[in-house]
Amino acid sequence: MVVTGVFQSVAAPETIIMKKINRQNNNTKVAIFAGAAALMALTPQTHAQSSVDALLNKLEQKGILSVDEAKELKAENATNSINDFNSAMNAKFPTPDWVTSYKLSGDFRGRYDEVSTATPAYKNSSGGAAVDDTNIRLRYRLRVGLTINMKDDLQVGFRLGTDDAGSTANGGNPLSNNSTLQANGSKKFIYVDAAYGKWMPINDGTWMVAGTIGKMDQPFQASSMVFDPDYTPEGGALQATYKVNNGNSLAFNGGAFVLDQGNSRGPYLLGAQAIWNANWTPKLGTSLGIAEYTISNKKDFIPNAGATLGTSGAPYDTNLGNTIVPGVVAAGSSAGTPSSDFNPFVVSGSVTYTLDSFPLYPGAFPIKLAGEYMDNTAAADNQNIGWWGGMTLGKSGKKGTWDLTYRYQQLDADAWWDQIVDDDNVALFPTSATTGSAAGGTNIKGHMVKLNYSIFDSLTFSFTAYINDIVNPSINAMPTAKTDAVHAMADLMWKF
Repeated sequence: MVVTGVFQSVAAPETIIMKKINRQNNNTKVAIFAGAAALMALTPQTHAQSSVDALLNKLEQKGILSVDEAKELKAENATNSINDFNSAMNAKFPTPDWVTSYKLSGDFRGRYDEVSTATPAYKNSSGGAAVDDTNIRLRYRLRVGLTINMKDDLQVGFRLGTDDAGSTANGGNPLSNNSTLQANGSKKFIYVDAAYGKWMPINDGTWMVAGTIGKMDQPFQASSMVFDPDYTPEGGALQATYKVNNGNSLAFNGGAFVLDQGNSRGPYLLGAQAIWNANWTPKLGTSLGIAEYTISNKKDFIPNAGATLGTSGAPYDTNLGNTIVPGVVAAGSSAGTPSSDFNPFVVSGSVTYTLDSFPLYPGAFPIKLAGEYMDNTAAADNQNIGWWGGMTLGKSGKKGTWDLTYRYQQLDADAWWDQIVDDDNVALFPTSATTGSAAGGTNIKGHMVKLNYSIFDSLTFSFTAYINDIVNPSINAMPTAKTDAVHAMADLMWKF
């Protein structure tokens, strides 16, 4: 949706209609149409265009207007309404000459969220007293954003999003915008989910180069094994694409992000990525990427000596899994200093073949095989590998379309920092024979199945199930206990 201001009243429906009927030659049509137009004066002006269209439909049904006449009048009505609307708004609320358009967008998601484990009791990832072996939450997510496009290829954008209250004064969960239905209908929290400025100095059809600063959607084309889909880092990014020919293109992504205001040495998250995309035929396409990431000055960021993640000056603790320095924390916890540094390289690839048709699917049907491999060369032990492979059938997004995905993933304890990977991909981290924490992070292996079905262009139903276990229960001296968990989510998402 692109607008250039805010609402103001526009020309009344009867005025618009009378301008149109003057072009009609049949006196009977004019008389009936004019009488109906007079009644339209009672219609609220914010509904003027839809009301006029409804009237034209009725006149067409009764044979007063031909199909072509009604179609012509509707087109003219739409054009005049838009012109009157924009003129009125620009006159009342003028915008700077360098602003070219506004775009308002967002989504609302309602979710049924269930985590089941094999132990008699556990704590969910947000803490609290131990509960039974099934934890059911009803949740929602609301995100609303505005993008302002300007001359000279400049752009400013921001997005607000819901979230449950954070455990510190530093803000909400960096990996989630979910608000849980709880506390007797208590008022919920809204946070800044993104706020950025962007400049695209080069965009000539062959090269595109853009720089972004602020809080943004992460710029790398990486899976949830590397970055949680809701993670919005803060810092700067540089992105570029080069069109080699009609079938091949190269993409380059780089970023430097502040993880905490520790001291002059950081800490920072740095990354660089290159991707080759190729279309070999109209039906066959491939993608191959390589990336490297690092966390600098880890010791100035992640607390040690038994300090707890999430306290003032420390990162929000939402995941588990990294191997920690022995002897400074309780078994099964991730509080404290990870024993490994983090400097992984990541290789990813996919092959997509599109069929002309497929049963129960409208139109061309893509089949995609994809995978990703991670090796943290800085790990202090052999728990340094992460990988996944899977297949996606179809593609949702338009009314009546769907997709079905299966993936198997294993992410070793120290393959990557546990606080920025997928927090929905959970397992049970036991702290005793009967209690533990069901959380996402690293040291997790298992299956993921996901189905998306677009009921309408703007409404999609999704079902996701993670069926997981711990890779190595001996990490952090976890007690002997069952560690498997099932995380099932059913979503309805409206987008606008």
